[in-house]
Amino acid sequence: MVAQRGRRGGSARQAGTPDADNAPTAEMPTVADAPVNGAAVADPVRARSIPEAAVARLAVYLRVLSAMAEQGATTVSSEELSAAAGVNSAKLRKDLSYLGSYGTRGVGYEVSVLVGQIERTLGLTRKHKVAVVGIGNLGHALANYGGFPGRGFPVEALFDLDPDLIGVPVGGLPVSHLDEIPQVCAEREISIGVIATPPTAAQSVCDRLVAGGVQCILNFAPVVLQAPPHVEVRKVDLAVELQILSFHVARRADQEASENGVANNGMVVRS
Repeated sequence: MVAQRGRRGGSARQAGTPDADNAPTAEMPTVADAPVNGAAVADPVRARSIPEAAVARLAVYLRVLSAMAEQGATTVSSEELSAAAGVNSAKLRKDLSYLGSYGTRGVGYEVSVLVGQIERTLGLTRKHKVAVVGIGNLGHALANYGGFPGRGFPVEALFDLDPDLIGVPVGGLPVSHLDEIPQVCAEREISIGVIATPPTAAQSVCDRLVAGGVQCILNFAPVVLQAPPHVEVRKVDLAVELQILSFHVARRADQEASENGVANNGMVVRS
């Protein structure tokens, strides 16, 4: 996924670049500095300085920890959590240190406390209302996805240009016309807009979302959007992600061919 800062003429930046673990994020939600169940939490200055790559991993840790909590786990070691999240334990401990959480030797981390710390840091202590624009196949899937509300992202508005869709309920919500985006988003206090339109319509939709007070945009359209500096834009390009995977497959094949070549050159053939 590409993190695109919201600015006119700004360039997109890939979150996986070599310096991603050192690149600070934009200002993050304020984190309470009072102890929770006896555990310290990150102060606002520290939270704002968390590298963007670490923020992405915090979201993964939260998903893993939530699943552990549902299974009745009360504590987890850094080794267990890192294995479940697919990162090394040293990186995990560094990520959690941004929260002011260092665990207890011989015990590990309290699952419920760590969940609360990550949720506060990611700004998940309040709900973020979502609008989906473009009710095609992808838009339908997003509108009907039941995992959003349970994680604090209720879908509160749907928009499209197709007259056959206007007024038709999708996922329990009637579809509104694109022209109503500014008014509806302002009235319903939408904070996140999801763009699932063709690329030719994406910039116009982005402008309408911004006019409606939307603070963050998740863009599935294969185009770089121009947005004001205060608007955070994330671009999801599935074709790019597949190309990255293709690179890794090709590199692995080259390494295996190279290793086989070395092995064959060192072979001793006996008659």
